[in-house]
Amino acid sequence: MPTTALVLALLAAVGHAVWNMLLARAKDPEAATAVAMLVGVAVFAIPAVIAWDVDSSVWPYVAGSAVLELVYIALLANAYRGSDLSLVYPLGRGVAPVLVLVVGVVALGAGTSATQAAGICLVGVGVVLIRGIRRNADARGVALALAIAACIAGYTLIDNSGVERASAVTYLELVMILPAFGYAALVLARRGRPALRAELNPASVVAGLLILSPYLLFLFALDLAPAAPVAAVRETSIVIATALGALVLKERVSPARWAGALLVAIGVALVAV
Repeated sequence: MPTTALVLALLAAVGHAVWNMLLARAKDPEAATAVAMLVGVAVFAIPAVIAWDVDSSVWPYVAGSAVLELVYIALLANAYRGSDLSLVYPLGRGVAPVLVLVVGVVALGAGTSATQAAGICLVGVGVVLIRGIRRNADARGVALALAIAACIAGYTLIDNSGVERASAVTYLELVMILPAFGYAALVLARRGRPALRAELNPASVVAGLLILSPYLLFLFALDLAPAAPVAAVRETSIVIATALGALVLKERVSPARWAGALLVAIGVALVAV
């Protein structure tokens, strides 16, 4: 794997974990998410126009992905309002690739391997460790994280075909327009302008810059190296997010949750292979 591709994939992992951390630490994660989404769409509007290359067949994919992204963003912001980053992020990001693989095998007739099967087992064990076996475990956070994983799996399957019908930057921008403005309208209707103004700060702006950037870095890395190692490196974001939860957000991350995050990251890497 070329060094440049490795660096790009690592930057994508760090960027993705950081914007999630910034939203999780906000006083009002829902309003902060709305602000960040609007910033992200605004910043990437000009690059999307410059790179404009859209086939007429792309629109059903844009529509389907946009709806799932809207639900994903709403669930994510709601999850961070009451649950730990070190719980929500590893479960949401870790379970999603497993769901993609299962759908591919069951519904699309794709093949699988012993390595991928082992990866699924590791993810399963990791999920149990992250959740914890105590009766008072955060059931709400777990449920939201699994719903988030389902959304990620859904738009991943759609985007896999949709991105072939438009330039990557343009496709990403088109998909994010509905989630950005739709979620902002929802927060505005429920909370009013003061809530949005209160979260219009440097942290939300940085989160907005990072929301779309990691995906583009990932695509650039794919141009330089095979998909499997690039995808595997990107999944280090699971461990990075857990570390940010412990070190920055001061969450109580138990040894079991650390081990679970590591197992999920390894398992997802095996699934990617």
